Amino acid sequence: MELCARKDVPVEQTWDLSLIYREEQDMWDELRAVKEKTEAFVSKYAGQLHTAEKIVACLDEQEEILPVLSRISSYTGLAVETDYTDNRLRERDEKVSDEMTRLNKELSFVDSEILLAPTEEIERAVGLAKGCRVYLQDLLAKKAHMLSPETEKTLAALGRVFSVPYTVYNTMKLADISFDPFTVQGREYPLGYALFEDYYESGPDTAVRRAAFRAFSDTLRKYENTTAAAYHACVSQEKTMSELRGFDNVFDSLLFSQKVTREMYDRQIDLITERLAPHMRRYARLLQKKLGLEKMTFADLKVPLDPEYDPKVTIEESHRYVRESLAILGEDYADMVDRAYRERWIDFARNTGKSTGGFCSGVFRQNSFILLSWNGRMSDVFTVAHELGHAGQSMYSDAAQSCYDAEPSMYLVEAPSTMNELLMASHLLDTSSDKRFRRWVLSSMITNTYYHNFVTHLREAWYQREVYKIIDGGGSVNAEVLSSLFRRNLEVFWGDAVELPEGAELTWMRQPHYYMGLYSYTYSAGLTVATQAMLRIRREEEKAVEDWKRFLASGGSKTPVEMAKIAGFDISTDGPLNATIDYIGSIIDEICTLTEEIDGICV
Repeated sequence: MELCARKDVPVEQTWDLSLIYREEQDMWDELRAVKEKTEAFVSKYAGQLHTAEKIVACLDEQEEILPVLSRISSYTGLAVETDYTDNRLRERDEKVSDEMTRLNKELSFVDSEILLAPTEEIERAVGLAKGCRVYLQDLLAKKAHMLSPETEKTLAALGRVFSVPYTVYNTMKLADISFDPFTVQGREYPLGYALFEDYYESGPDTAVRRAAFRAFSDTLRKYENTTAAAYHACVSQEKTMSELRGFDNVFDSLLFSQKVTREMYDRQIDLITERLAPHMRRYARLLQKKLGLEKMTFADLKVPLDPEYDPKVTIEESHRYVRESLAILGEDYADMVDRAYRERWIDFARNTGKSTGGFCSGVFRQNSFILLSWNGRMSDVFTVAHELGHAGQSMYSDAAQSCYDAEPSMYLVEAPSTMNELLMASHLLDTSSDKRFRRWVLSSMITNTYYHNFVTHLREAWYQREVYKIIDGGGSVNAEVLSSLFRRNLEVFWGDAVELPEGAELTWMRQPHYYMGLYSYTYSAGLTVATQAMLRIRREEEKAVEDWKRFLASGGSKTPVEMAKIAGFDISTDGPLNATIDYIGSIIDEICTLTEEIDGICV
């Protein structure tokens, strides 16, 4: 289980960044060329954005620059994600990041000058525009919150400074933190972030699992003050920016770009906390009985209901599972899955210094890159399907939208990914009538898909909201405050069904999402949309699939409410969320029934 160095990883388990640039020198050449292009662009348009025609021409020409900047950043940034201990990669990325900051500062005049133009000219530009129409409409909405051109340029120049809290967090987590091995019954076990989250946390041996949790938590605690300082700097900075831009509070500031209301945000957190908790407590009690545990602790919640029924899967086999499960979305989607494996879009490797968890990063109108650490479990296959959902979104939206509108609102960014997890589970359920297999698939949906998005990330969202309330009220947070908040957070949800051992309160230290605005709650929002769309596909098949593809292709050209209507339902009401919680409850009911039939255990 020891992690190897990146240089020792088999190349076939790594992604191929030469799909972006064949050689590193090609990247430096394009950087030099785009700097020259940006200089000419600034000379051509700075001070000239007074008419609708000039505004549209400027934005159309800028569209040739922005994807290049993103492509260059992806090339160096993705390389670092695979090994934060590689100083050469980090130095290269820092150099490129400095160049990107300077270029973005030069381009910052565009938005500011457009908003200085007469409102009637901006409105006329909206009528003339094609690819930048929605972007211009969004600019008009931002007008009340824009600062002077000089101030906006200064803020752009400070872009890298604003990302320092996240950089500090990631560097501490992936490069500096060091875990000592732990011992159980005379046997020594290695420990690391990936080993704990991908292996021990869901491991079947209770003694090892709980010992790993203690050892992991003890090490985290050594870094709690540094982590808290980084996070406090992040939220304080966000509060300051909300005040500078004239928002009433930090929530309105962070939700503004998502195009959703505070009511939708609060509903997602409050309704799930109230209505899902009883279902999950019941599942926890079933898990306790099934595993024969004297008590159910926070360290036991990720264990499969049937640990012996957890089939091992090779990377090659995962390709077949994912392709067959997602074939319902059409041949073009299946072809994308094949390309992802054949062309090495996916980094499966397990090595020191690599980012934990999983993510997908798309390069505009090229391909996407997916990162995870492969452990040979079916849960890894679900992760691949999940991340390919983001890749599928990019494939359709990049083709249909300009670079201005390709990215969907953060509120819906997790819908395509969680949809793929549900389609995979649905496909597996159709392949067998065996009760134990069916229970395994259903419990995998609970312990992976729904637990991850409706519990783990939703509890993060509850905690995050409490932090922002403190900051909004003029207060501050430190490690003691953050740990106290997170413990109360877990107590509210789990009640007396789950014991919270020392260290559970440090869960706030484990996620990077807090440095990305109001992101955590959107996992459950996206999965709400995905659940209702999946159930519709099960009922209506072809028509629902076509609507889902139109949903994907919409990118950021429509609001979340408008996009959900394309998929077939209204998220401005609590109907879809309540229906999804009821669906989760029905899955747990069936798991309980199957467990009683198979093992004679009931709760």
